[in-house]
Amino acid sequence: MQQGLTQQVKSGVPAVPLRVKYCLYARKSTESEERQVLSIDSQIKEMLQMAEKENLEIVTMKRESHSAKETGQRPVFNEIIEEIKLGKFNGILTWAPDRISRNAGDLGKIVDLMDAGLLAEIRTYGQRFTNSPSEKFLLMILGSQAKLENDNRGVNVKRGLRARVEMGLWPMLAPLGYLNQRIMDKKCQMIIDPVRGPVIKRMFERVAHENYSGRKLFNWLKFELNFYTRGNKPLTLSGIYRILDNPFYYGMFEYPKNSGNWYQVKHKALISQELFEKAKAFLKRDQIVKQNKEFAFTRLFTCGYCESGVCAEEKWKALKDGTSAHYIYYGCNRSKDRNCKNKYIREEELIGELIKILDQLNINELGMRNKLEDEIKRFNIFQRSVLGSKDKEKVKTDLDADIRNYAKYLLKEGSLTEKRELLGNLRSRILYKDKILTLAE
Repeated sequence: MQQGLTQQVKSGVPAVPLRVKYCLYARKSTESEERQVLSIDSQIKEMLQMAEKENLEIVTMKRESHSAKETGQRPVFNEIIEEIKLGKFNGILTWAPDRISRNAGDLGKIVDLMDAGLLAEIRTYGQRFTNSPSEKFLLMILGSQAKLENDNRGVNVKRGLRARVEMGLWPMLAPLGYLNQRIMDKKCQMIIDPVRGPVIKRMFERVAHENYSGRKLFNWLKFELNFYTRGNKPLTLSGIYRILDNPFYYGMFEYPKNSGNWYQVKHKALISQELFEKAKAFLKRDQIVKQNKEFAFTRLFTCGYCESGVCAEEKWKALKDGTSAHYIYYGCNRSKDRNCKNKYIREEELIGELIKILDQLNINELGMRNKLEDEIKRFNIFQRSVLGSKDKEKVKTDLDADIRNYAKYLLKEGSLTEKRELLGNLRSRILYKDKILTLAE
């Protein structure tokens, strides 16, 4: 037990409590320039030896690895503040003053607790701070010095990064297709990855010259080349688009991003700017076409083999008279099984299969039955009042047949929206397998 803290401070502040209970607080530094600082376990070992030597009472021990640069971002430190307010302990034992705080906000909390008489003492390996003006002033100076070091480090890092990019050196991890030089005198310089670099170049060539879409590139990389990134993971579809949109590969980069500051790279370019622009132009056109084109029956069926969705594509066939025939085919999009064997079907045949489904379907399975019924009644009123038809309204027993026939009419002649609404309101799931549609049980 510590017995030597009984003297009255001359400035008039209250006497330090006779008994100080300490919280041993060990925090691991995350700053790059402090890699030689003792680890958490080493800090604890040294502090325990010091406590035993000086007969200090430690009531709790807390570890933390969060950075102390920002106020209020350390959960363990915040917990210590609350426990001091609750009177669980009134002293802190730590390796150095900057373990407690490297920002003004957290340092202010510590000083406030001292002013309130709740925190009696802070012990470090070589110093001691109590509730006296001079010692609190020294603590604040050391904490401010730590903050100054952080601020200067940030300024120096930014200055160094600016100097590098002005020299044409990429200051971060090399993009896929390049490797960072490991030679010290060539730091920040890059070389082309001999394994992945040629593949990245072929990606641009396939888009620019062979009109490959992003999805087609994805399938090519995954199923034909078995391509993996440096992290031994398959390249995602979004990653493919980021690569194809990155001017770094033809020798230019912007830093920081969205700053408008562009720099010429020092390393060897992987592709030409002409190839990059051609690939980008095709992807832009392809994206516009996909956004503007929608098919009537996509995303409404499920593949009967692999349970993937059903997609559509257009085909044109040149005819002898100089015109061309237009066809739309539907088939499995193979999102769950690349090798799915489900066959394609023309839209006209698909509509024929849907009509068969309607013949088998209980008319109450149509989620929009009431809407179709209202449309039929409106048409009957139109016949009687405008066309002068003498036919009476059909009886209730014939209404189901009228609804079924009207639904078939919509499938054949309705608008894209009407077709999708009709099938989208169907209460049963439709399976597509080898040019045949069935209702899922």
